[in-house]
Amino acid sequence: MSFLDCSCISQTQVQSISIEDQYEDVSHQYLSGDLSASAPRKAAARDDMADLSADAAHYQLLLELGRGFNNLSQVCMARHVPSGRLVALKSTDLDQCTEDELLQLLNEVLLSRLFLHPNLLTSRLVFGRSCQLWVLTPLMSYGSADALLRTYFPDGMSESLIAYLLHGVLKALEYLHHMGYVHRGVKASHILLSGEGHVYLSGLHSLYSMVRDGKRVRTVFDMPQHSPALLPWLSPELLRQDLHGYGEKSDIYSLGIVVCELVSGRVPFQNMHPTQMLLQKLRGSHCCLLDVTPFPLGELGGLKVSRSGVDSGIGESVATGSLTRTATTERPQSPAPKNHSATLHNLVEVCLQPQPDRRPSASALLTHAFFRQVKRHTRDSFLSLMYPAVPFSSPQDTPISCPPAPSCHSPSPPVDSEESMWDFS
Repeated sequence: MSFLDCSCISQTQVQSISIEDQYEDVSHQYLSGDLSASAPRKAAARDDMADLSADAAHYQLLLELGRGFNNLSQVCMARHVPSGRLVALKSTDLDQCTEDELLQLLNEVLLSRLFLHPNLLTSRLVFGRSCQLWVLTPLMSYGSADALLRTYFPDGMSESLIAYLLHGVLKALEYLHHMGYVHRGVKASHILLSGEGHVYLSGLHSLYSMVRDGKRVRTVFDMPQHSPALLPWLSPELLRQDLHGYGEKSDIYSLGIVVCELVSGRVPFQNMHPTQMLLQKLRGSHCCLLDVTPFPLGELGGLKVSRSGVDSGIGESVATGSLTRTATTERPQSPAPKNHSATLHNLVEVCLQPQPDRRPSASALLTHAFFRQVKRHTRDSFLSLMYPAVPFSSPQDTPISCPPAPSCHSPSPPVDSEESMWDFS
């Protein structure tokens, strides 16, 4: 039975999907020969979830971690009862999906099983239960970088932690670009961290192939099907949608926005009206980091111009707006003292160049001076980077279901994404 069939026959038990036997991506046939060594193996040695079963009765859902995919997907911490292993389980109500949403799900499931990289979070086991599609992945005990910002680092992370996270993201992007794909969804909520300190890039539903008719192209023109909430991370050339198109360097721009997000705890352009944001980006306005010193609430006298000397969209609009929020917000109104390094300033500047050809590739960025501080961390040094954040563990109280009995025709209740530990939109 095909993937799409299970959305039409909701009461039929869907068998585990053998992705490799049903799907072949032509891009892997025409890229450079050394890529064959990177192709996934069915019996990959690193697949630590190979002993899990595709029987829904074998799983207890313990804790909801978040929602995503237009609130159609619920992500829970689950326990595989026979082995006791904790995993992340994403269930999606297929009866509530539109045809386009089903195709997006299909694309994510199939593509994620084609990739094998230590910094990509891919689907490890996919099967159906009634009208739901269940996707199992390793449990990310620290959640997303976005959740870490909201919970433990409201005024931004340390440069050491930022370098640690971005280095893993860049290695994942280097792999994807090498395989002929552009991610188009790089943001802090798609950067996940395991309890052992492994960095993963998720959000593979937004991937787009740059191979056409067996040949790799330099630019593509497809507009990703995303909610307006993703607009702050998208590059000017992607938003422009003109004859020039966009390519891999679009992800580098998104990475630059993520740097600003991790540094300050706030997303550049987020408080702007979408039309104003678009105009700012098309005019070439880009963000730069603000070195700040302590100042009384409501005063901006402590703000300094970035040492790069470039005025930016964040300087007058986003930064000011984010520092004068209402008293009901959970974020502190006064940022902590910060004096960013010259290498961090330069990293933001090169990533956010308005012209794509002036941005470095993911491979080139891995050699940037900012990442020289990244080294092999011991368990103790990793914990020192993460302090005061702690990983979440299995709850001791009654699980939310064992296993759940899905309702195939009732919509999921709305959940405030600001309260989710994982954001999968």
